Order: sequence, then C-alpha cells, then structure tokens
Amino acid sequence: MEIQAAVAKVHKYATSESGDTLEIIERPHGGLSLVLADGQRSGRAAKAISNLVARKAISLLAEGVRDGAAARAAHDYLYANRGGKVSATLNIVSVDLVTRTLVISRNSHCPVIIADQHGTWALNEPSQPIGIYPGTKPVITELPIAPHTWLVVFTDGVLAAGQRYGERLDMVQLVSDFLAGGERAAQAMADDILERAVELDRGRPSDDISVLVIAIVPRLREDSVRRMTVSFPIDKLAEK
Repeated sequence: MEIQAAVAKVHKYATSESGDTLEIIERPHGGLSLVLADGQRSGRAAKAISNLVARKAISLLAEGVRDGAAARAAHDYLYANRGGKVSATLNIVSVDLVTRTLVISRNSHCPVIIADQHGTWALNEPSQPIGIYPGTKPVITELPIAPHTWLVVFTDGVLAAGQRYGERLDMVQLVSDFLAGGERAAQAMADDILERAVELDRGRPSDDISVLVIAIVPRLREDSVRRMTVSFPIDKLAEK
C-alpha cells in the first residue's frame, strides 16, 4: 500500500489571499499528520488566524502530542490570543503507523467524506469551531488503515459553492461517482472537486475553497522512495 495526500485550494474571488492554511508533517513514530485550518472571514486577516492555529497544532504533533490534545491546545491558544472573539475551523487527519489507524479530528461544521469497501458516507456529527467557546473539544473518529480507503476534507467554500444560484454540491455522490470510474490519483480527485465547486460559483468563488484528499491505495512503484510534489502559482514579479 501507499499513502497519497493531495490538496487543491483557491482563494475567494476578488481577494488576494486565501484564509485557509494546510500544513503536513511526519509523525515522530511513523506516519503523517495533515492540518487544515480556516480562519474567520477571508483574506489576510483570516490567513493570520489560520496560520496561528495551524502552526500551534503542527508544532505539538511534531513533538508527539496526540491529535485530540493538539486540537484542544490550538483552541486554547486561539481563545487566549484573541479573547474568545475570533473563530476558526480545524481538521487534523493522521495516518498513524503505530496504531495502524486513520485518526480524524474535526472542529468544523463541514463533514468529512469517507469511501472504502463498505461504501461512501459522511462523518457529520455536530462539531464546534475553535476559539469561541471555553472547553471546546474535537470530534474524533478512528478507522483502520485498509487498502482502497479515501478521505476527503474540505472547508466551507465547498459547502457554499453554488448556493447563490440555488445549487449545491452533493459531496457523497460526487466522491462516489469519481471512484465509480476506477481509482485514480488523490490529486485528480482533489482537482475534480475544486473544479466542480468553482463551476457552481460561475468561476467566482464566494469563499476560500480548500480540498484535502487522503487515499490508501496499492503501491504504484516497487521502490521505497517517498515523494512529495507542490504546485504553487505566484503573480508576475515586478521588474526591478
């Protein structure tokens, strides 16, 4: 088996920067943790919030702190730093090679979509954002690491896509349809979902959109090389 982790994200139309932050780190005892934070509102102010939250969570995970404790600490830090007046959503997904489980920690109203040999469904238990309410805890789900398992995590720009035109994405159906055509790379799924969300917003996203896909699939190569690729567009640099 191999782990594939892929991200596709775009900022809100007419803003210069996304308020979502995604970080990834290798776990001290094996595996990966991915942190997706969405700061309140959008633009630079939201980016500052999501950066603060993601950095706090990722630093603790790097020290071996458990996912739930890292999420609670990120809440406490944001609550203390901003006086309980600013919120953020936070998702932590870990592929834990010690326990051989996928650990999903949610502080978000957005569901997480799961697809495996049993079908496709949504983890949508009610969950509070961090930073506002004292004692906020994540909703945690653990699944065994098994071949042909897919996790899709996203920010609320996906939920908002198309709503001003009376449309919306059915994420469970979208993921199910994607996999019905045969398993492809995780990046293809992330790109497909992002493209569909932007289409529903008529090419002008009404909010920041981030899509994270994690797949446990058969190994594509026989070697043991670890690979990571990042594509990061930048605006044309001003000439000196």
